[in-house]
Amino acid sequence: MKISVKEIAEFVQAQVVGDGEVVVSGIASLQSASPQDLVFVEDEKHLRAAFTSSAAAVLAGDFAAGKNSPKPLLIAKHPKLAFARAARLLYPRPDATAGIHESATVDPSAKLAADVTIAARAVIGPGVQIGTGSRIAAGCVIGAGVSIGQDCEIYPNVTIYPGTTLAKRVIVHAGAVLGSDGFGYVRDKATGHYEKFPQIGRLEIADDVEIGANATIDRGALEVTRISRGAKIDNLVHIGHNCQLGEDVVVAAQTGLSGSVTLEKNVLLGGQVGIGEGARIEEGVMLGGQGGVLPGKVLRGKGEAFWGTPARPLREYLKQLAAVARFARRG
Repeated sequence: MKISVKEIAEFVQAQVVGDGEVVVSGIASLQSASPQDLVFVEDEKHLRAAFTSSAAAVLAGDFAAGKNSPKPLLIAKHPKLAFARAARLLYPRPDATAGIHESATVDPSAKLAADVTIAARAVIGPGVQIGTGSRIAAGCVIGAGVSIGQDCEIYPNVTIYPGTTLAKRVIVHAGAVLGSDGFGYVRDKATGHYEKFPQIGRLEIADDVEIGANATIDRGALEVTRISRGAKIDNLVHIGHNCQLGEDVVVAAQTGLSGSVTLEKNVLLGGQVGIGEGARIEEGVMLGGQGGVLPGKVLRGKGEAFWGTPARPLREYLKQLAAVARFARRG
């Protein structure tokens, strides 16, 4: 798609310096940019490299104001965010032919908006509701009574169990499993055998959530597992039954949450984090990769970074590492 610098600036709320009629058709890094691309810089030290690159235009921060640029400049308070929004404009969601593929199976009781896309071999169960503009890719299985809102993108081979609700603009990548039974068992002390605890709750996923490939999210045991607006869940993440994820939570790959974990809004979890049952991570906490939280524990401190297992404030963790290193040197 070809769009003028002026149009991009209006879309991302940036100021144009130079020729706003210059047209761009893509985005790129400084190293790979072509004469049709838009590039961005977050730091003044890279500004010269942007000016000498092959790019058609440069998106930069306030530090670029007043600079003599040989290319059109777009100046934004948050250039990386503006660049991401420009990408959405330049690379819109690909059009798909709405309709139901002949090899798909759709129960007669399902209610599908007129412009829904159901791809090959997908199975849509009884009582399913799918909103306008949503797409169900090849091989997906959508269980009985599932509700999917408008403009959702469900990639191939996703399985969504009964009792699951997706709101608007939810993205679910290939192979994810939503609403499966939680890992809940009761041990019979007399026999030593385990019996399954009821897993009859629900899974609710709010607007603008993105769920990575092969992620798994369990339904509630008796109540609800809830993923709030704007949460971003990476590939290969597991979220146990009854977990509550707040708005704009970010969870990186290979992280595992036991049952009844609460992540308040704006929590950030690095890769391979493990959190024990019933733990609570309060608003704005950051937990570094491979960090571990014991069952029932609480991490608090808005903007505070934690690391290690058991997780502790970063400064404390680094002091302990330094102490261990000194002890090792003495040995």
